This record gives sequence, C-alpha cells and structure tokens, in this order.
Amino acid sequence: MSKKSIYGLTYEALQDWLTNHGQRRFRADQVWNWLYKKRINKFTDMRNVNKETIALLEDNFVLHTTKEELRQESEDGTIKYLFRLSDGNLVETVLMRFNYGLSVCVTTQVGCNIGCSFCASGLLRKNRDLTSGEIVEQIMNVQKDMDIKDQDERVSHIVVMGIGEPFDNFNNLMGFINVVNHDAGLNIGARHITVSTSGLAHKIYEWADTGTQVNLAISLHAPNNELRTSIMKINRAFPIEKLMKAVDYYLERVNRRITYEYIMLKGVNDHKEDAEELIELLSDKRHLSYVNLIPYNTVSEHDQYQRSDSSTIQAFYETLKENGLNCGVRWENGADIDAACGQLRSKQVKKETTAG
Repeated sequence: MSKKSIYGLTYEALQDWLTNHGQRRFRADQVWNWLYKKRINKFTDMRNVNKETIALLEDNFVLHTTKEELRQESEDGTIKYLFRLSDGNLVETVLMRFNYGLSVCVTTQVGCNIGCSFCASGLLRKNRDLTSGEIVEQIMNVQKDMDIKDQDERVSHIVVMGIGEPFDNFNNLMGFINVVNHDAGLNIGARHITVSTSGLAHKIYEWADTGTQVNLAISLHAPNNELRTSIMKINRAFPIEKLMKAVDYYLERVNRRITYEYIMLKGVNDHKEDAEELIELLSDKRHLSYVNLIPYNTVSEHDQYQRSDSSTIQAFYETLKENGLNCGVRWENGADIDAACGQLRSKQVKKETTAG
C-alpha cells in the first residue's frame, strides 16, 4: 500500500496516531509546527523531533503526493498550476491576487459528474475524489512557491471552486477545512474560506448542521427550473424548490449570507425578465443574499455559449440593484491564460491521449 499524505491528518488525528505508536502527545505540536509554520520539504528537517518519531513518520507518510506538471502565469499575477497526482491524474489549482490578499482556488475531485453544459470542468468525467491530504497539499504547494519568491506573502483566502463538486466529496472537504483553519497550522479564518456547490440540497442540510462559519456559495445561474435544467442537469435531481428549502434551513441554522453565482450567458439567462425572476426568487431572503454576476469565459468545446455583452451585464446588475438585491460583477482573473476552470487540465489530458 502506498504511503498517505501527512497533510491528510487533522491535528487531533495526528495526536492520536502518535500516541497510538508510543509517542508523547506534545510531539504533535512539534510536527504540526514544522509542517505548517516552517513548511519543511522532508521529515529529517524537523530538528527538535527525535529520530524515532521521524523514522515512524517516514515509514508511514509522505510530504509530497503531487508534483507540478506545468503552470501558466497571467500579467495580472494570477498563476494556474497543473499538478500531477501520485496515480497520474491531473488537477488544477489557481492563485489569484486581490487587494485584500492572496486567494487560492482548490480542486476537490478528478473530473466532474455534475454536467453543467457551459463548464470546462465537466469535459472530463469524474475519475475519483481527492483525499483531504491532496486538497491540503494544493495549498501547501502554492504557499511554498510563494515562500521562495517572497518570504512575506501568505495565502490568506481559499475558495473551493475548482474542478469537481465539493459536497460530493463531503468528508474529505471537512477534513481539509479542519486542517487549513486550525489556529496552530495555516490559521486561515473560516470567514476567509468559501465553498461553492452546484446545489446538492441534501448536503446543504448536512453543511448547516456542522455549524461552520465557512462561507457558502451556490451556483444558481438561472432563476427558474426550465432554464436551469437546460444548462445544469443537476437541477433535475434538486430543482429550485428543493434547493431553496435547503437554503431556508441553512439560513435558519447559521444565519449567514449566501452568495449566488450567476454566469452571464448571452441570450440564455441575461434578459431583464431573468433578472426580475431572480429578484422574486430571492425576495424573502434578500437581506442574506449576494448575487455574483460572472462574465462567461468561453470554452471551445461549448461554442453554443458566448459571454453576455458588457452593456447587458450592466443592465442586469442595475435591475437587481434597483430592486434591493445586493450584487456585484466578478471580472475574471487570468484573462490572458486558460481562465475557465478545467481548461488547462482538459488540454493536457487531450495532448497526452493523442501522444499515447
């Protein structure tokens, strides 16, 4: 059996593992500090940890289960990484620079089965879930890259919006959040982490019951069932009525604002009538709603979709705003590289398949 990533252990799990293997509990503090504060690249770099503990860790865990396959760097500072996993699969991770800090978008699955008809992530079907360690390692890879370039730069925000449906990999998602949020580790605040779901209603109930303060975003993209089903097949299983019922439960339990992602597709979902339906849909929860209008990144395999005109996006925004719905327009980062999520991975897989 191949060794597991050390990053897949929560602090409590590491404590238990060490004590079960005859080590003192305080060793977990030492190991955790070397992993996440000093960010070592090999276990033998842990200078105040005894040789017996180091040998145990080396026999059972690894620090690297991924390696950088290639990267694309944008003029605006965005970096898109393509990482190869130990089984040969590829995943994307993106670093974005904002005035509030460095934000990293992580992937939770190899491929995606949600099947949104406009999305590059679903061009390749789901192969498997990522382990929590593989998700954490994406953050560690980016942070270590930043350490080399600038010792003062730190990843301050995380968005779980990469390839895959996070709530379809719920347990590993929660393990990942536990690790990156832990105050003795990377200490990235819960309110600096956002998880996006395509609308798995049953998992929204489960998410609400955890009581987490991590931000929730829902990929809505349409204000009614007919339109949403035509572009997101997940709506057949979880139509808007089921989704909104789960949203109401979440708001009652957690009382935190939800962001609704809305990709602007020319002539599809960008009409004034669509804006008016969206206002009506969210009317009873507008005080805890924020609509994020997203100009579409064109994908060659989905050439039936085009980006809405800037004037149309502006008119849609103004309609929402004038009717008291909080909203904004998210202009993309990395416009000069493969900006759409999944594009870089899809291109590389096709290249390797053709070469093979």
